[in-house]
Amino acid sequence: MNNNNKANIIFAAFLLATGITAAGYFVSQTLYKSKIALNTAEVKGLAERRVEADTAYWSIQYTVTGESKAEIPALYDDSKADQSKIISLLKSNGFTDQEIQPGIINYLKKEFRNEDQKLVEEEHLLVGEITVETQKVRLVSEVRSNLNTLIAQGLDIKNNPPAYHFTQLNKIKPEMLKEATTNARIAANEFATNAGVEVGGIRSARQGGFVIRDVGENYGDTRKIEKDVRVVTNVTFFLTD
Repeated sequence: MNNNNKANIIFAAFLLATGITAAGYFVSQTLYKSKIALNTAEVKGLAERRVEADTAYWSIQYTVTGESKAEIPALYDDSKADQSKIISLLKSNGFTDQEIQPGIINYLKKEFRNEDQKLVEEEHLLVGEITVETQKVRLVSEVRSNLNTLIAQGLDIKNNPPAYHFTQLNKIKPEMLKEATTNARIAANEFATNAGVEVGGIRSARQGGFVIRDVGENYGDTRKIEKDVRVVTNVTFFLTD
């Protein structure tokens, strides 16, 4: 047998040995992963909290109207007077200057024409806005009804619904995640008991997003003071015999 033939035989034997070794490795890896998959349980854990909004945003619009452009200077004085009355009411009911933010006064013109497009009437309007940003969320709902006294005095007011926000989510996140994980383990224990095995450590965990909703609503989180916060975690536990 010449040297070339010996070299070919040795090389072929090497490839065969390598192939057998690789095949054995992949088979063992497959069995290992299969065993891991068969001995785990993936469950969901839920945590919920009932909270109250801590910040409110409230907008009040007021309008004065005239029939000609010549009235605008007087309308402006009337608008500033209405602004002062609204601010005075807000302050007398417990809001501070820092919480009350007067906005600009906008000018609008409306024209009314007949079928021949002839101008028959026009309106000149000055529209102002005051916004309240406060942490006194309960006070907002109480004072809103007090604006009716100004309406009774002849003020043209649009009392917009407040927006109530919960901004302290980071403070309750850790405890809620802990609770959700605990509830996931409880669910895993129930599964394990029925299967005749025990729950071990956590293999992996995925946190779902925190959801804030107004109480009793399926969507929306700004209309009500009371809100529900919920989070769902997906946890995979090892199971042992």
